[in-house]
Amino acid sequence: MTHTIRNKAKLLGRVRRLKGQIEAIERALETEVPCGEILNLTASVRGAVTGLTAELLEDHIREHVSNPDKDEDPARAQGAADLISVIRTYLK
Repeated sequence: MTHTIRNKAKLLGRVRRLKGQIEAIERALETEVPCGEILNLTASVRGAVTGLTAELLEDHIREHVSNPDKDEDPARAQGAADLISVIRTYLK
């Protein structure tokens, strides 16, 4: 079973929240909300998408490349841990 199936409910919840955020932007544009508020809404969507992307990338590394908590090769485990750390930092 892959990580997207195993975490399906959690991931779908995140996607549904994103959908709600996008719909809030649409409503804001339709009702001519001030641009500052719309920019804040779009920034929150960007943050949510970035968080989802980071989670998917980390799970992908752990499932398909190397799980640093389980890999018996210490160099590969450390490399995977470093990559996950870089991704988390980069996508903040």
